[in-house]
Amino acid sequence: MAFNFDQRIDRRHSDSRKWHKYAGQDILPLWVADTDFRSPECIIEAIKNRADHGVFGYGEHPDGLIDVAVQRFASRYQWHVDPAWIVLLPGVVSGLNLSVRAFTAADETTIAPTPIYPPFRSAAKLAERAQLNLPLTLQDSRWVIDLAAAEGQMRGKEKLLMLCNPQNPGGTVYHRDELQAQLAFAQQYDLIVCSDEIHCDLLLEPGVQHIPFASLNEDAAQRSITLLSPSKSYNIAGLGASMAIIPNPELRARFNRVRQGIVPSVDILALVAAEAAWRDGEAWLEAQLSYLRSNRDWLVEQVNALPGLEMASPEATYLGWIDASALSVASPALYFEKHGLGFSPGRDFGDDNFVRFNFGCTRATLKDAVARLQNAVAARASFASLATISSSRHG
Repeated sequence: MAFNFDQRIDRRHSDSRKWHKYAGQDILPLWVADTDFRSPECIIEAIKNRADHGVFGYGEHPDGLIDVAVQRFASRYQWHVDPAWIVLLPGVVSGLNLSVRAFTAADETTIAPTPIYPPFRSAAKLAERAQLNLPLTLQDSRWVIDLAAAEGQMRGKEKLLMLCNPQNPGGTVYHRDELQAQLAFAQQYDLIVCSDEIHCDLLLEPGVQHIPFASLNEDAAQRSITLLSPSKSYNIAGLGASMAIIPNPELRARFNRVRQGIVPSVDILALVAAEAAWRDGEAWLEAQLSYLRSNRDWLVEQVNALPGLEMASPEATYLGWIDASALSVASPALYFEKHGLGFSPGRDFGDDNFVRFNFGCTRATLKDAVARLQNAVAARASFASLATISSSRHG
């Protein structure tokens, strides 16, 4: 079956948060992590069929979604999930916030890598919890967490280790030995682990394999909360169907107690969409991955050919983490915005020298974006050259 990811869908006049941000401006939105691709027909048809029923009262927990999720985890990861472990949520971000509030007290500390997806940072801030940030370092073109950086900083108040695999914004898919090192760290300091694995289907690098943290062994399972959703993979983030998988009954009870009366149940159409995605969307997903892989490879080549910019090739996601520190501008995000590029600012992730580039777009949009990027870099080089000439004349 052929899928057309080159199809241009005008989102400027829709309800798109991504495109509304720059309404009326000649700025390409390449920031928030949704794609510009039409979701697969299996999802659209499933929503239409449910809508035709015409009654949208309170829904029950859908056995269909739970069943397909359990089957999927077993076949893809050899991870055998008991349906009782699954807590349905209206979004992974709510799971991050619930984990902080359920598993740390007011005087206790969370641990998270940096740079990291902004809700990891805001979840601690909103709950008024301290956060210890461990740096990601670039090793063999992969962004990996430096656990050794915790030495000398641990104070005995640390309770929750927050991980992201595949990593956002770096795109790393952690190897088994790296996950085992994270587990050993959690064991050493008796930490609960919240693992955001929402991008697990978006593997771009041939040969890489997603390994759920909780699948490492029984100890990993019993100290973990795994957050998952088909939302990023099938472009249904606006529908908000996610889940937390919590094997430990005590942790699950604490999690549910904190969400009670605050976090609502999942929308019935979102549940229908999620089930259809995981049950019938595999061919579409594989075609999308091929398209994204081509986008990634071309983007990495183009970015690394530009003076002042560097980008490691992400193993997963549709997000490029671009180092603009050598460009020598006060804020790369603001600089590029003036040249028609709406990136996610690195400051939001913990490093203002970077920008995050969403390449989940048509090739035509990507080519337009790269042309603007080239112009922005050329303008900076021209300015720097003029400044040097001016300085030498007045020296």
